[in-house]
Amino acid sequence: MAEISQIKAAMRDQTGKGAARAARREGRIPAIIYGDNTDPQTVSVDDKELRLLVRTGQFLNTIFMLDVEGEQTRVIPREFQLHPVRDVPLHVDFMRLGKGAKVTVEVPMQFLNEEESPGLKRGGVLNIVRHTIELRCLAEAIPERLDADLTGLDIGDSLHVSSIKFPEGVELTIADRDFTIVNVVGRMAEIVDEVEEEEDLEGEELEEGEEGAEGEGEEGGEAGGKSEAGKE
Repeated sequence: MAEISQIKAAMRDQTGKGAARAARREGRIPAIIYGDNTDPQTVSVDDKELRLLVRTGQFLNTIFMLDVEGEQTRVIPREFQLHPVRDVPLHVDFMRLGKGAKVTVEVPMQFLNEEESPGLKRGGVLNIVRHTIELRCLAEAIPERLDADLTGLDIGDSLHVSSIKFPEGVELTIADRDFTIVNVVGRMAEIVDEVEEEEDLEGEELEEGEEGAEGEGEEGGEAGGKSEAGKE
């Protein structure tokens, strides 16, 4: 697990839409801390700092130490709201993490040894079915990533979740099936070429059939003329 980052927060005495708008005008984002059998606590965090954290793409899977005016609280973000037009944070919910707390998170996949995949060497394409896997584990044991080894994968081969090694104590939230993580597929250009080749072959066969029909018609016409000439 990575080192826990710290976020500074300030107490927020007033609640409601008016107070929230006032906090945003001051460059602060309203937030709430809940959980661990403790009363909810309303705070605010710096707008610029929160924007940077949200843009990492791992905000909801990261544990932070929230410094609320000197009081340290271990938390994990559970939800944040974005402005529908400007796409900036409007509010964030933090969940307190007591000792031994378990959390559900989505951990990113990392794909290794692409150069050892025969299918990719032959021009195949890596089709990633799942970029993340949802896990449940102790808050202090959240893995930074999960590794998928592509060694030996040929075109048409797939890698399933049963092939992934998980740290001790980590549980899959989807445990009723061996779902696919990634597979190697042929290039679209090859598929297009095959289709075009089949269409060309069909066209050639059709042209040959038409030529044969025309030749039979011409031969029939000549024979008919001779017959008529004989009658005359």
